[in-house]
Amino acid sequence: MDHPDMELAMPAQADLNLVPFVSVDNMMQLVHSIGVEDFIRQLAGYIEDDFRRWGKFDKVPRVASHSREGVIELMPTSDGALYGFKYVNGHPRNTKIGRQTVTAFGMLSDVNTGYPLLLAEMTILTALRTAATSAVAARQLAPQDARCMAIIGNGAQSEFQALAFRALLGVDRLRLFDIDPQATARCRSNLESFGFDIAACDAAEDAVLGASIVTTATADKQYATILTDNMFGAGIHINAVGGDCPGKTELHCDILLRSDIFVEYPPQTRIEGEMQQLPDDHPVTELWQVISGQAPGRTSAQQNTIFDSVGFAIEDFSALRYLRASLPMHPFFERLDLLADPDDPRDLFGMLLRHAPKVAA
Repeated sequence: MDHPDMELAMPAQADLNLVPFVSVDNMMQLVHSIGVEDFIRQLAGYIEDDFRRWGKFDKVPRVASHSREGVIELMPTSDGALYGFKYVNGHPRNTKIGRQTVTAFGMLSDVNTGYPLLLAEMTILTALRTAATSAVAARQLAPQDARCMAIIGNGAQSEFQALAFRALLGVDRLRLFDIDPQATARCRSNLESFGFDIAACDAAEDAVLGASIVTTATADKQYATILTDNMFGAGIHINAVGGDCPGKTELHCDILLRSDIFVEYPPQTRIEGEMQQLPDDHPVTELWQVISGQAPGRTSAQQNTIFDSVGFAIEDFSALRYLRASLPMHPFFERLDLLADPDDPRDLFGMLLRHAPKVAA
């Protein structure tokens, strides 16, 4: 089958057992080499391309192992030519012991041989793809010429969201709120050099004043009410990022009932997103339908829209595709001796024997 990356799908024969690996350090060098906003713009193009060919992909809700402290998930998909998966966790209390809430790594493989083609850190890459997907959705759903965004929850995702919305929509005014003032101060400090007009707010209801786009990106694993229906009128777009697992929401149900809701993959969103508050038959529109022109996005200035974002495996697949395509121009990677590759494929034990330590006579 035709595939956007088929010219890259098979490594050179001599390198079949050496898998390109992008470490955290290499990922940071790659992002700076390309530029954060250019990286997001280019990644967004890959996401849109894959959403347009949505029907070619295997689609299943992520496999999740929940505990009291968080969740560990596997997110697999394939388009028939390439297979990709991501391992990711979500542990909100990790920050109290100096660790990340979310960490991840991922792999891209050749379906025809099963051989891995790329192994990469995906903690930074997931932050970039989440922000890029949010902005891709907002290009279809946000009010025309929206330039002011409120970000409620100023944790690890907030700066990436701000830069993605600037890169793809031209947002240049930010209104920030977090229950932890130090998080808002950090976010503001990190973004000051990018030319945003930034206001630090004392409450969520203050943050949404004058904002055409509202991003919620809080971390606590609980049913929460970050936004209530009386905080805003008509004509806004809500980018609901934080509600991303069972038992975790951010929006009051009344907001959902008076908004048009757009999702990635309904069977997953109804379990994990804001949609878990609504009946299973509540209507939603899938984002791929809007991007491919099969369904409308925003249809009026007075319409309220919600992107109920929980993250889906195809977005990670797009990110890995983009990353792999970038490596020939920006060679920030190393090669791992990850695959056993005996001269005779049937003689794996013989290869092991030939590597036995030499015994002195």
